Amino acid sequence: MTAEPGTRVLKADDAAISTAAAALRQGGLVAFPTETVYGLGADACHGEAIARLYAAKGRPAFNPLIAHVADVAAARRLAVFDADAEKLAAAFWPGPLTLVLPKRPDCPVAALALAGLDSIAIRVPNDKTARALLDAFGGPVVAPSANRSGHVSPTTPAHVLADLRGRIDLILDGGPCAVGVESTIVALLGKNPGLPTLLRPGGLPREQIERVLGYALASPSLEDAGDAPQRLEVIAPGMLASHYAPKARVRLEANAPRAGEALLAFGAAPPFDGTTLNLSPRGDLIEAAANLFSHLRALDASGATSIAVMPVPHEGLGDAINDRLARAAAPKS
Repeated sequence: MTAEPGTRVLKADDAAISTAAAALRQGGLVAFPTETVYGLGADACHGEAIARLYAAKGRPAFNPLIAHVADVAAARRLAVFDADAEKLAAAFWPGPLTLVLPKRPDCPVAALALAGLDSIAIRVPNDKTARALLDAFGGPVVAPSANRSGHVSPTTPAHVLADLRGRIDLILDGGPCAVGVESTIVALLGKNPGLPTLLRPGGLPREQIERVLGYALASPSLEDAGDAPQRLEVIAPGMLASHYAPKARVRLEANAPRAGEALLAFGAAPPFDGTTLNLSPRGDLIEAAANLFSHLRALDASGATSIAVMPVPHEGLGDAINDRLARAAAPKS
């Protein structure tokens, strides 16, 4: 489902929530309220819907997105919870707390939503409209703030409409948001498991989290980021960390692969007997964005020592695709 010229605004009753859930199942984009700000929702398991979400927001890069779920049981199906994560979830969910956790091996969330990482950011919102939508949809929904990238976060349907009219399918009008600032983000992963780290202050005060844990939250560290600044990237909104980069060398702007290379193609690919995956045979940037991280991982897993990447246009989502490819090609020590 593509955005209609006149984005619909529906009062958040039962019929509207059913309509919104159906739109999400068809790959549509739906803005809905949470207790923090209005989120722009897409099916977290639908790569092309997520690519359209990035395009609608005009996000400059493919950063990880927060997966919103209906309850703790749904969150446990996506991520690995340790004792501290269980404690925080019991104390603050539903509510304005996002936890960044190791993803489960069978996590169905699209690689594009995770930015190719092995961690996932999850939240159980407390807003009644958000929870009703998640219940009706029956799966995880990624939902960054429903505004153009770089603009002020929206707390009313009018704010969303001003930024995204004609770019999204519909807006669920649940009135103004109660909190008005984004969720607090805490990570429980990395070299110090069991030492929760505050990645972003937000709607849940740090002091309340520390009271439940019984000790102070750690501050973000770059010790896991590697020694190449080009590989630094967010693992969730608000923190620098190592971004997925293949072990194989990556050669950009390749018109033809060399002997021994695997080929990451775009559009019409040259004849080649080696391992080839095509981001989009028809040259569609939305399809290419949806396939980017999974194709890089698959080519890396093939055992190739070098990956030749065909040119991708620097327009629309192509800018973000090329940004990620440039990071993947950055020199490694």
